[in-house]
Amino acid sequence: MNTPEWIKPGLYGAVIGAAFVGIVGFTWGGWVTGGTAKDRAMAMAHDDVVAAMVPVCLDMARTDPDRTAKLATIRDASTFQRRDALMDAGWATVPGAEAPDRDIVQSCLASLDVDALPEQPEISADEG
Repeated sequence: MNTPEWIKPGLYGAVIGAAFVGIVGFTWGGWVTGGTAKDRAMAMAHDDVVAAMVPVCLDMARTDPDRTAKLATIRDASTFQRRDALMDAGWATVPGAEAPDRDIVQSCLASLDVDALPEQPEISADEG
């Protein structure tokens, strides 16, 4: 089959144009593949779950009867061991989970701001 000579420039232009649009779209246009979109969605969902669980951790820390002793243990731990101390305190183990999530622990530790918290006396049941 012989193709007319006038079709070749049109086909070349279409191929080059498609390649150009693809390169520009993926480079500057914000286009992503399905796998990248899935990875980003999973990361975003994980971050949202961590953010939603931090108030649970803070509430568990606030209502713990051994709060003062556990806070002292966390304060006494070196900076890089505080995460493990908070995990041992049990405040970052959300209800229904068997073990604490390290990202929740890190976010909870940042929200607790252990160094800024004053020493608080134990609260008895009839006080509040």
